[in-house]
Amino acid sequence: MSRPSRARIDLAALRHNYLAARRLHGGRAVAVLKANAYGHGAVVCARALESISDAFGVAFVAEAQELCEAGIRTPILVLEGAFTPTELERAHQLGLWLVVHHEEQLRMIERAPTNCTRLNVWLKIDSGMRRAGVPLAQAKNFHARLLTTGRVASITLMSHLARADEPRAEATRMQIEEFDAATAGLPGPRSLANSAAILAWPSASRDWARPGIVLYSVDPTGESQLDWRAVMTLISEVFAERLLAPGEAMGYGGSFVAEQATRVGLVALGYGDGYPARASTGTPVAVDDRRTRVIGRVSMDMLAVDLSELPEAGVGSRVELWGANVRVAEVAAHAGLLTYEILCNVKRVPFDYIEAANSATETGDRRART
Repeated sequence: MSRPSRARIDLAALRHNYLAARRLHGGRAVAVLKANAYGHGAVVCARALESISDAFGVAFVAEAQELCEAGIRTPILVLEGAFTPTELERAHQLGLWLVVHHEEQLRMIERAPTNCTRLNVWLKIDSGMRRAGVPLAQAKNFHARLLTTGRVASITLMSHLARADEPRAEATRMQIEEFDAATAGLPGPRSLANSAAILAWPSASRDWARPGIVLYSVDPTGESQLDWRAVMTLISEVFAERLLAPGEAMGYGGSFVAEQATRVGLVALGYGDGYPARASTGTPVAVDDRRTRVIGRVSMDMLAVDLSELPEAGVGSRVELWGANVRVAEVAAHAGLLTYEILCNVKRVPFDYIEAANSATETGDRRART
């Protein structure tokens, strides 16, 4: 019998979340698929979204090329832009949209071969994050230089918000104002809103949104009341059980000591599969759709759950590590990690791609399918 652990990816839920984010923001939306669609499988997710998505977003050219080679024809925005002149030419050949966020990238376009024309550029302006982007005072100069190259067909003006996940952060309000002032009078569409801004900052709504983590059912603000549907469900089964007497310690370091008779279920999934090793006793988990807790340290290939209050549960019981019953954000909070990090680290388990609406299922190893 094969190991029962797997990650189920609900493609209908992914589409639902994209449409909800676009509707909330208004205008058009770039579905961000960087880092293998936040660990969900970029090619399969792109295919699922292609009929409804306005554009896709990836981090770098190689990620975009993977989608192009898989037959994706929806426009693809490269969020870090080209790293070299060779990449710029490759991006042009593939018809990619490119972010320009520093002087050297602009110079690449100025020096590009004469046949490298009609580029779709997104000019990224640093409105306060202080990470990547053209300084505010140079925004109009960069814009003018791009136009004079004769190689640019369109320019979208964009910025990235550093604290949009804090719904009352004055810094975000200031970033929006600084961006508007720096780009006043410049033609072209705008883009400010990432996932958090879509949810918490209506004043950041412009022509384009860039939903990322929210597509995968994670609310970065923690305050949204919208129906975000779980896309990834990480599941396994109880494969053995035992009873701890009061005072008995269990697992590495004896970190869990039973205060009373405790029935323990061993689950075939551990940090080798991407479940966070830092998830401590008390981290929520669902067994046969009923919530209970992880106990003791997570091991490489297994973890333990408390079955004491679940008399019907036992060997063969379905265990949901996260999904509809246990939000991945809850697991992240208990482990002291980012939800982004947890989702991107899922590995070793097979991925099942399903259409919840009609129960059609594709099963396979993520490495082979994406």
